[in-house]
Amino acid sequence: MRLKIFFKLIFIVLWVFIASSCVKEKLKRKPNVLFIFTDDQSYSTIHALGNTKIKTPNMDKLVQGGVSFRNAYIMGGSSPAVCSPSRASLFSGLTLWNLENQGIYGFEISEKHKTLPQVFLENGYVTFATGKNEPGRKGHFARSFSDGDKILFRGMTESQYRLPLCPFSAEGNYSSEKEVIHEGTHSAEVYADACIRFLERQTENEQPFFAYVAFQTPHDPRQAPDKFRELYNDDEMELPASFLPQHPFDNGMLNIRDENLAGFPRTPEEVKKHIADYYAMISHDDYQIGRIMDALQKSGKFDNTIIVFASDNGLAVGKHGLMGKQNVYEHSVRVPLIVSGPGIPRGEARDQLCYIYDIYPTLCERAGLPTPETVQFKTLNKVIDGKEGVHREHLYFAFMSWQRAIRNDQFKLIEYCVHGKRFTQLFDLKTDPEELNNLAGNREYTLPLDELRKLLELEKENLNDGNTAFEFTRNQGEKFWNTFSSVDRSEFPKLNVDDFNDN
Repeated sequence: MRLKIFFKLIFIVLWVFIASSCVKEKLKRKPNVLFIFTDDQSYSTIHALGNTKIKTPNMDKLVQGGVSFRNAYIMGGSSPAVCSPSRASLFSGLTLWNLENQGIYGFEISEKHKTLPQVFLENGYVTFATGKNEPGRKGHFARSFSDGDKILFRGMTESQYRLPLCPFSAEGNYSSEKEVIHEGTHSAEVYADACIRFLERQTENEQPFFAYVAFQTPHDPRQAPDKFRELYNDDEMELPASFLPQHPFDNGMLNIRDENLAGFPRTPEEVKKHIADYYAMISHDDYQIGRIMDALQKSGKFDNTIIVFASDNGLAVGKHGLMGKQNVYEHSVRVPLIVSGPGIPRGEARDQLCYIYDIYPTLCERAGLPTPETVQFKTLNKVIDGKEGVHREHLYFAFMSWQRAIRNDQFKLIEYCVHGKRFTQLFDLKTDPEELNNLAGNREYTLPLDELRKLLELEKENLNDGNTAFEFTRNQGEKFWNTFSSVDRSEFPKLNVDDFNDN
């Protein structure tokens, strides 16, 4: 009897050992994830993606080593701080109008929804974060990350060299009283250093990791180190094709802080300076990304790491007479999205329409992890692997109560309703990617205008956009034609918003 018990115990011990070994071996095969997220970086700010005026050698390497998406977008913003709902959608997998807690601003993520890093944490990953983590102070950061360093729980700082940062807390205590002021080192370097230290600790760790590096740049204050600012001469900067001294009508948010960063009316000289400052910040971020890539290589983990590079929103920087991102023009909602790693094609581009938030189910599927049922976005893996022709037929955008937009493969419709005044814009993005020529008053474009209006109304319902103050009526073509005709860009500064009022 004792012998039977002895052999039974031996069997159990062996079974536990074998099972444990299998789990460890399975985890060893899981890909790591390095997610690099910048702040306020438009799609058009990477050399390898078409901007020959900017220097981004390390971002270029990411483009050359993976799949870049030419039509990746955010959904817009339900808050003037567009980064908050954008990051909340990224982490929660929820569309803009389904974000919970503190309204739809995205300042926190309900416990009902597992965050992207939380899924990885619950499946055996070490999860690490550094940098800007808005939302997150009250709860979701603690349940998402098992490690971290130099964490910013604010939308921005007054200086890139004076940072109120929280250390990692195993107890999840990230109150403002825990913040420590770090001075003298640029924020991008602080966060890169923190990530590099983490990667160095993973060299001998067989456990897979999910590392999230959230730069707070190129968001202002745009204080790049001198050697990066010296790369750009103000006078040599090119004005954007859509440069205007002022926006031609009230879009609902023309006097916000972002818009007051430059004078009114905008001048070519001041906008060129802002562009040079903006590019310098991006080149500095690029340098820090290069340092992180070097550390990843040295750790021996590079070949088994999925690398994602994206940004929370874009920025106008003088386009359409705007400086900020409180709008739904291409420069503010279209952002870079680059994915590389094991099994991912190298140096290829994809034109399919997508949201950057589609990366949530994409990473889960790529790592063989379950995607929570609450996630409302679509995996991009078939697109990445070249096996899907159309990912999304159209995309819907919104900015607070004033702006709604929708685009398909060719056309983009923007509808405004500000203080009872209505204005419509229709652009052919294939022939007019800079959104210069408004076609809404052109009889030749009645059909796409009407179709997009119907689709906009349908998507408004599908996406739970419950803004009752923003209602649409169809078949208004004749009124639009009688009110205004197709407007040449050179006439924009002379127009009054009443010229476009169709009420």
